[in-house]
Amino acid sequence: MSAEQHNNELPKVRHRTEGPKNHYLTFIASILLTMFAFGAVMFGGMSKAFLLPFLIIMALVQSIFQLAYWMHMKDRGHAFPIIGLAFGFIIALTALAAAVYWVWW
Repeated sequence: MSAEQHNNELPKVRHRTEGPKNHYLTFIASILLTMFAFGAVMFGGMSKAFLLPFLIIMALVQSIFQLAYWMHMKDRGHAFPIIGLAFGFIIALTALAAAVYWVWW
C-alpha cells in the first residue's frame, strides 16, 4: 500500500476567492450612479416631484451596492451587522416620523 492510501486526512476544501472583479464593477456602478444624480441636478429641466424620488432611489441603490460588495454584507456570517443596520434604520424612521409629527401638529 502506498502512503497516499494510509493518509486519513480529509481532503482540503478550497475556498473560493471573490477577486477584484466585483469591486471594479461596483466602483464603476457607484461612479455612474453619482454621475446620473449629479447630471439630473446640474442640467435641471426636471420637476421637483420627479427629481427628489429619483435622487433618493439613486442613493438607496448605491448604498445597497456598497453594503453588499464593499462591506461584504452579501456573504455568510453577517447576520448581526444586518440586524443592527435594520434596527438603526427603524430608529431613524421613527425619529423622522416623530419630528414631522411634532412640527406639523
